Amino acid sequence: MHPLVVAAIAAEAAYVPEEMEVLLTGVGKTLAAVAVTRAICEHPQRDELVVINIGTAGSLREDVTGLHEIGTVLNHDLSAEAIRQLGIDPRERLEINPAHATTPASGDLFVTDPAVRDELSRRADLVDMEGYAIALACTELGVPVHSVKMVSDNADETAHDWSAAVDGCARELGRWLADFAG
Repeated sequence: MHPLVVAAIAAEAAYVPEEMEVLLTGVGKTLAAVAVTRAICEHPQRDELVVINIGTAGSLREDVTGLHEIGTVLNHDLSAEAIRQLGIDPRERLEINPAHATTPASGDLFVTDPAVRDELSRRADLVDMEGYAIALACTELGVPVHSVKMVSDNADETAHDWSAAVDGCARELGRWLADFAG
């Protein structure tokens, strides 16, 4: 196994153990999908590769806090029902690890609106901006993927305080990675 740790930005990967390879994708689904696809296709140890997506996430419910291993990812800013009515499967939901119950909704929208938060909370536990795209790239290319998210905010008007929380979140993610690798 050769782990490739994937995070959106350097602040989220600040405490990744030194011996682990890190890929920074940039923020959002498109950048994440392109970066991960390129990294997998060009990786010299592709047959041994395991992608581990780490990052921060907003909580969609008060009782969802701390660190979460992800079971299913949801693409939330897709007109899935309209696409389904055309007879096409939009694949807006991907199961990546049935042992874990937590579902983040991924989208290119930074969620701070209470109405958006409430609507998403009916379908997901967390909200992030890259998880679905990373999982989809890995699934399409046959590479195992793990996803671990640390709650940084409540996906509300306080979400703009994310920068104050990211270092503590990164420390927890680094500890999880050390345990995973150990």
